[in-house]
Amino acid sequence: MDDVRQAAARIAPYVRRTPVLALGRTARAELRWDVVLKLENLQVTGSFKPRGALNAMLSLGAGAIQRGVVTASGGNHGLGVAYAARQLGVPATVYVPETAPAVKRERIASWGADVRLVGREYAAAAEAAHAEAERHGRPYLHAYADLPVIAGQGTVAPEFVDDADGPFDYLLIAVGGGGLIAGMATAVSEMPWLTVVGIEPEGAATLHQAWAAGGPVDLTRLDSLASDALGARRVGEANYALARAHVARVELVTDDDILAAQEFLWQETGTVAEPGGAAALAGLLSGKSGIPEGARVGVLVCGGNTQHA
Repeated sequence: MDDVRQAAARIAPYVRRTPVLALGRTARAELRWDVVLKLENLQVTGSFKPRGALNAMLSLGAGAIQRGVVTASGGNHGLGVAYAARQLGVPATVYVPETAPAVKRERIASWGADVRLVGREYAAAAEAAHAEAERHGRPYLHAYADLPVIAGQGTVAPEFVDDADGPFDYLLIAVGGGGLIAGMATAVSEMPWLTVVGIEPEGAATLHQAWAAGGPVDLTRLDSLASDALGARRVGEANYALARAHVARVELVTDDDILAAQEFLWQETGTVAEPGGAAALAGLLSGKSGIPEGARVGVLVCGGNTQHA
């Protein structure tokens, strides 16, 4: 909790306090819950990722990062690191797999980072990035498994709760490598009335499988349209431990559920969400989150880096 509070103060000059939107009776679709959205897709770079990147870099200090930083990313974390590096005036090298969406690769470069394409999956890009960092003595910024990154991502939660005009019964959060849900769930862990539920695509069920196995496991296959954002093959050790301590359960959605949630956001709010960004809402609208009717639910829209709705 102290780490999240310190992170919030540290990164405040560089990030947006993104808006919340209560759907209530204004939605054309009949909703069975009192739904409030946190539009982190309107964050700088189009996702929550600058929060963790900035906190990690600021925690390291100017001396450690003056020669530059290195990372690997499916897209959004790379954008966050590129933005943070530009704000702090240091070079950034971002390794991405060849399958990363072109729109994300182009946006990373537009923030001034050196973008390098390696392999067809994140693991190959990460291996190359680690080698680069070691070779040149630069810090490697993990996309989700480092504690400063987790604390930075967790800063979304107190903003959401404070700006929502009343308490939530449930908080729905999409899961990739687990940094976002670990940080946010920890940040609200002193609110016993609030139940945190994670949502993952069936084709990228990293935390769900770890939950069943009793610890992090390596996925043998990723197969979801949200894999570029939620496609980690293994949840981080700290992420898993924090999730087990503070998350009630993890539920799965299909790609069709995600597409329906994207369309809902566009039709009802004019909000563009990428597949991973709409996953938490997909859990609610599909009924797969298991949240009872009438509950007040906070839903994080965590990314909007796509070319169309």
